[in-house]
Amino acid sequence: MNIRTLVVNAIIAALYIAVSAVIAPFGFTNIQFRVSEMFNHLVVFNKKYIFGIVIGVFLTNLFSPLGVYDLVFGVGQSILALSITIVSARFIKGIWMRMIFNTVIFTFTMFIIAIELNLVLGLPFLFTWLTVAIGEFVVMIVGAPLMIALNKRINFEKLV
Repeated sequence: MNIRTLVVNAIIAALYIAVSAVIAPFGFTNIQFRVSEMFNHLVVFNKKYIFGIVIGVFLTNLFSPLGVYDLVFGVGQSILALSITIVSARFIKGIWMRMIFNTVIFTFTMFIIAIELNLVLGLPFLFTWLTVAIGEFVVMIVGAPLMIALNKRINFEKLV
């Protein structure tokens, strides 16, 4: 990894943490609107962003009220969903289609977070999956046009 990629990923991780900190009460448990999840769309521009996103998730989850569980389940869910999106990019053409696919994958894989919340807090699995999936879907859908607009100024494909 070159220095530029390392620095850009460090900035992405820092932004993920900062945005998560601002909305901390709404970023954990069964009602989640973790606005920083919109950064997940960065991998549709360049797969190298996975490092900054995963590190951001890991460091943010260090402060989770769910403790080590959020490090395992939260980081694991992010790695899984990001990896699926990265692999699928070979077959899905166009940034918008990739973002839609990415949104669907992240929304669906929230079952992992629902399992975590069921194990740790005893929350009902299906209802919890529904609530965390809705929160993820809203953040990702609202974040997509924002990331497209930022890309026009920043050019994410060539930044790393």
